[in-house]
Amino acid sequence: MSLLEVRGVTKEFVTRGEGAMARKSVFTAVDKVSFEVALGETLSIVGESGSGKSTTARIAARLLDPIGGSVVFDGQDVTRARGKDLARFRNNVQVVFQDPFSSLNPRYTVERIVTAPLTYQGITPKGGRQAYAQELMERVGLNPDHCRRYPAQFSGGQAQRIGIARALAVNPKLVICDEAVSALDVSIQAQVLELLMRLQRESGFSYVFIAHDLAVVRQISQRVAVMNRGRIVELGTRDQVFGAPRDEYTKTLLAAVPRINPEWDAKRRQKEAT
Repeated sequence: MSLLEVRGVTKEFVTRGEGAMARKSVFTAVDKVSFEVALGETLSIVGESGSGKSTTARIAARLLDPIGGSVVFDGQDVTRARGKDLARFRNNVQVVFQDPFSSLNPRYTVERIVTAPLTYQGITPKGGRQAYAQELMERVGLNPDHCRRYPAQFSGGQAQRIGIARALAVNPKLVICDEAVSALDVSIQAQVLELLMRLQRESGFSYVFIAHDLAVVRQISQRVAVMNRGRIVELGTRDQVFGAPRDEYTKTLLAAVPRINPEWDAKRRQKEAT
């Protein structure tokens, strides 16, 4: 059974032009999108800006409500979940956002930030919040003694690690990464990707990974969904999508990606096989 099933979800937004007499118009951001994610799997959703991938991610995380379709998590329909049912869902599904600084309260210490999900869920960790926050910091490669610092005292890459630590606090089954590395320098991107993959190997949770960078997607994914104008136009394994794309839009995206060094690619594949 799949951990997450998104079934035919649709989302529309109402927009209005400029001027007092401007008419309203309806924009379909997501149009009958369906996909599944297995436990321990990374499904990447890729597409250009405006393709609907981030809106899809927010629907899957129940940050937005669809006007049609359903979201099923661990066998339970959570599309209209409220109260305790929604709290239970959010205990199992966490989000890492694109801009770490905008998602971290600048007035809170790191300790308070990374243990916030515990507060919302009414969970008291063994050993206390400070010890647990230090454990989370160490787990994501940061100095545990820096828990009393504030977000502004960290670099962008470090701030994103804090966001990842916060997502891990409640031991989720699914982590949704919405352009989680796109705002980082290339060298820092690689470090954060390695961290994300290591954490998945250690804990076995799933990722829905939203990105526009196909080189990043190729590195982290088992399966890839390609979105264009609110619809999934191609869905398959990483090797299928990158090696034998069927849709013309996918071919266009791949043609714009710089060629990957074949020697490096062979080494990566050999590493994954061991």
